Amino acid sequence: MFPFISIKEYQNALAAGTVSCTQAVDFYLEAIDKNTQLNSFLEVFSKEAKQRAIELDALQSVGKPLGKLHGVIVGIKDVLCFNGHHVSAASKILENYTAVYSATAVQKLVDAGAIIIGRQNCDEFAMGSSNENSAFGPVKNALDNTRVPGGSSGGSAVAIQANLCMVSLGSDTGGSVRQPADFCGVIGLKPSYGRISRYGLIAYASSFDQIGIFSHTIQDAALVLEVIAGADNFDSTVSAKEVPSFLTGIEKENASPKRVAYFKETLSHPGLDPEIKKQTESYLASLVEKGYQVEAIDFSLLSYLVPTYYVLTTAEASSNLSRFDGIKFGHRTKDKIEDLTDLYKKSRTEGFGAEVQRRILLGTFVLSAGYFDAYFTKAQQVRRKLVDLTNDLFSKYDILVSPTVPSPAFKLGEKSHSATEMFLADIYTVYANLVGIPAISIPLFKHSNGMPFGLQIMSASFNELGLLQFSNEMMKLKQ
Repeated sequence: MFPFISIKEYQNALAAGTVSCTQAVDFYLEAIDKNTQLNSFLEVFSKEAKQRAIELDALQSVGKPLGKLHGVIVGIKDVLCFNGHHVSAASKILENYTAVYSATAVQKLVDAGAIIIGRQNCDEFAMGSSNENSAFGPVKNALDNTRVPGGSSGGSAVAIQANLCMVSLGSDTGGSVRQPADFCGVIGLKPSYGRISRYGLIAYASSFDQIGIFSHTIQDAALVLEVIAGADNFDSTVSAKEVPSFLTGIEKENASPKRVAYFKETLSHPGLDPEIKKQTESYLASLVEKGYQVEAIDFSLLSYLVPTYYVLTTAEASSNLSRFDGIKFGHRTKDKIEDLTDLYKKSRTEGFGAEVQRRILLGTFVLSAGYFDAYFTKAQQVRRKLVDLTNDLFSKYDILVSPTVPSPAFKLGEKSHSATEMFLADIYTVYANLVGIPAISIPLFKHSNGMPFGLQIMSASFNELGLLQFSNEMMKLKQ
């Protein structure tokens, strides 16, 4: 009955009676069981998913109104709360924690008729670019098990890549949806900051985090965004802007934006793989031939992006993760303790992995009295400059493009010896999070080593419709 092509085709098959939700769930449970070596799922909700499928099939059989995501099988990154289920952020410190409520995005999926099939592996507390930082082992790229899937939402990306579910929800703080989408050859969408409620998303850096979507098609990403976006009384940072019909909007003829810009420095950066550079430049030239206005513009702040991002996100992480202290939340040491401070130290040392500890320490340092102005304040000033530059850019252009990542998927362990090398994997993706604009990675290219890589597309804040229209057009041109 599968491979799965799109939500629309699947739901047409449900309506025609050629497939059932129960059959779909059984197919995916079997696929997950056959691909445990990928370590994509930390927990599979087998019994619950089967029961949910039976209920949804019964609804359809009696002609009840069906939700937009009726029968759609979804995986969720292990940083999203789902009431009554474990959520650990792939960390020992939260290993046995059970969510007492559902994230707004997850609840909206359920309300629209989706089936949540399991929680997916990720870098611990979403901190990483390779999915090697999980306390429960690394995720492996389905195309080459010796390579990383990207991070931090690697499990969610691989689940789409290996056809283990229909769509996945991840989170994106500095590229954690787009980078693994690039490495795995799937679509990864990060909406504008505030487009989707963050209620129930375990925080890494609150002014950067955004829930994102992995899918096989632009249409599927648009439909899921349409369902989970919008105002929420539980999140004061979410936008109350009206959510347009993204799925209907992207299908309008001649709706694709035409004014395209790219930063010269992104294609001349010394760390960019020569094949990615060549294929991206060739693709941009082909857009000109097809009638698009494509212009190179100067961007002198490229080298400041990664330092600014890591100063600000680690500072926010230091604050956000202080709640995991062995008393209010999380693992508590069983060692003999001398006092409260000793309890905190031992519990957090045992519970947090090396990368999380590194970022907490860095964040605490940049917030300390003697260094606050030198680092944190300066980084905020750079962020303000970037926002101003972005507003000016999108007054002249509709779309901004760049490579998603400077290299295709690298080998497991290849960059783990150097935090700097790993951080630089985010050089093209952190910009969208710093300024809060929507961005997507679409799979357009293939490297000579056999691995896929994508094109990153960005648009003005809350212009997801234009972003999806352009992305849809690019996917059509690829065909």
